[in-house]
Amino acid sequence: MFNRQLLIAGLATCSISLASCVSGTTTMFRADPPHTGVVDSSGPTEMDKLKWKFNTPDKVYSSPVAADKAVLLGSNDGYLYAVDPESGLLSWKFRTDGNVESTAAVVDGIAYVGSWDNHLYAVDLKARNSVWKFPTKGPVSSSPVVVDGVVYVGSEDGHVYAVNAQNGSELWRFDAKAGVYSSPAVYKDHVFFGTMGGYLYAVDINKGTEYWSFNARQKIHSSPAVADDKVFIGTDAKLVHAINIRTGQEMWQKKTAGPVLSSPAVYDDRVIVGSKDGYVYSFDAGNGTRQWEFRTEGPVFSAPVVASGTVYVGSTDTHLYALTVKHGNLRWKYRTDNKIYSSPAVKDGVVYFASVDGSLFAIQ
Repeated sequence: MFNRQLLIAGLATCSISLASCVSGTTTMFRADPPHTGVVDSSGPTEMDKLKWKFNTPDKVYSSPVAADKAVLLGSNDGYLYAVDPESGLLSWKFRTDGNVESTAAVVDGIAYVGSWDNHLYAVDLKARNSVWKFPTKGPVSSSPVVVDGVVYVGSEDGHVYAVNAQNGSELWRFDAKAGVYSSPAVYKDHVFFGTMGGYLYAVDINKGTEYWSFNARQKIHSSPAVADDKVFIGTDAKLVHAINIRTGQEMWQKKTAGPVLSSPAVYDDRVIVGSKDGYVYSFDAGNGTRQWEFRTEGPVFSAPVVASGTVYVGSTDTHLYALTVKHGNLRWKYRTDNKIYSSPAVKDGVVYFASVDGSLFAIQ
């Protein structure tokens, strides 16, 4: 247990532990701590052109994030890459000792990212070096979320950790009893995440103790999204669930024809998610009624992002799709040379996304 108020007050003084503790872009996987996947920035509703393409030398399962002066992307070669958003040229790269499949969270000039070398890193974007690294006992594929000076992240060692963002000290750990690939979502006083053991947990943000758990009975790769007092999650059982945020009771479930490894986006009473069956679905957030579906030609593992009334999502059929959020109609699509597993990032009229062969694209 820790005093969160004292921690926040301490961070407000910006101690010298974080040299670049200055105002700047806050960005992370799924756009915000509740993981709604809704971006408060404009995206291209019509495809004009490929702005640039950057290549890493290994496979990419991480998703890009667009910070103030860099697009960050992890690669299986062990590096976190920082790419200039205007030119598409490499600005710098940071080396870990394992695959970087985690997606970075950026707060006040510090990028927090996990690696398969069993560590969570805090990387100063200005100094381009590690401020601290936090050890776990398993690979960290989970993407961290940062709220009020605390980093929350899962590990394949079966724990979710709360780590002081300032100095990398452990505040608490929760024993999930199974590996955690899912990225935690934070809403008010609770942290929500799924496990490979098939449970969705709600954990007290201050104490690190279980509030409730929901047994989905199949592995959960998907990361939860929280909105309107519900937690939305996909499972390997081919289901999308809506769970009451207070009680942990299921409110509705909807079946797809394939496992749901994609993470849902929640926008305007719509839950939008991809499935291994090759479809992108929109469900009514209140009762689960299917509103529309859009067929791609391959499994959809990518997590949709919503901006400018448009759903951006990748497919293993090698295309990035831009769909209307209301009806799921195709606005445009862009073909790459390989499968797309990662989630897009949108900023200032540009959508950034990666294909599994290591290519990072900027479309405007």
